[in-house]
Amino acid sequence: MTMESIKPLKHGIWLKIILCVFALFFALFLLLFPHIVVLPFPQHIMIMIFMYIILSQSWNLLGGYAGQISIGHAVYFGIGAYASVLLQLKAGFPAWPAFVLGGIAAIPLAIIIGIPTFRLAGHYFAIATIAVGEIVRILFQNWDWVGGNVGLSLPLQHEGLWAFQFHTSKAGYYYISLALAALSVLCVYLIERSKWGYYFKAIKGDIDAASSLGVNPVKYKHIANIVASVMAGLAGAFYAQYVLFIDPPSVMASSMSVLVMLLSVLGGAGRLWGPVIGTVIMIPISELTRVYFAGGGQAVDQVIYGALIVLFAVLQPGGLLGFYYQRRAQSRRLGHGTA
Repeated sequence: MTMESIKPLKHGIWLKIILCVFALFFALFLLLFPHIVVLPFPQHIMIMIFMYIILSQSWNLLGGYAGQISIGHAVYFGIGAYASVLLQLKAGFPAWPAFVLGGIAAIPLAIIIGIPTFRLAGHYFAIATIAVGEIVRILFQNWDWVGGNVGLSLPLQHEGLWAFQFHTSKAGYYYISLALAALSVLCVYLIERSKWGYYFKAIKGDIDAASSLGVNPVKYKHIANIVASVMAGLAGAFYAQYVLFIDPPSVMASSMSVLVMLLSVLGGAGRLWGPVIGTVIMIPISELTRVYFAGGGQAVDQVIYGALIVLFAVLQPGGLLGFYYQRRAQSRRLGHGTA
């Protein structure tokens, strides 16, 4: 082994050590954040970041890995929210069982939606998901049993972990959302490296070639959709417990479906950390501009948000991670060329 080959190896080892140390300090910072920053608004932003990480990871599983561009993903979020609230109000379920069942409740809808739509491809599938999302939203707006346009409210209870309500501090919601976000990343990480992950990528890359090799595209599209729906349903159930009020415009809006999709695309769809990066960048910008600029009715937050999305869509369709890997590949080529 020559000195020239040892140097890159040493650099690689040191880089891994630095990244591990940084990850440990970052994890410690996340765990201590509610004790360091006690103001409710910064904690609210962090909670929203974690919630949208769950949502964008769920979309990434279906759209980024399996290549099924859904623009009606908020319907699973809304079903999870409504199922958890209705189970508590109508059936007397405790908060935590209702929360878990809220995620599971999205599965039947995912199967029903998938049966006709997964026979479609490309923009036809995307249009179909928009239509399904709007149909479900309008149905809930006109269905008195689920509150209609008035919405549903959860009653206040004594705060505590079992009640899933925290009134004096947002720290409880913070740690629950942090745990759920970490589990969503872990879930996608494990799927990415499993047989399912390879099948999803094969379907996205070339569906005919995947079929010729024995992969059943419809079956694995359903699997991706079901897993994604459970993740989105749990995010919706958490949101219902967090705000204690839901209505169709707040949990089933088409703008939420577009937002979730764009968070993944901005960071880098089809990559594990793409949705995380997109969410960490965009949600604070969206929340801060909404609070500080949109109050006057000028919707500056929407202008800034839309401009950033258009900028990245035109200049770097692969997202931030795509740009990073492209630059890294270029530097490697230049390094080999000078060697």
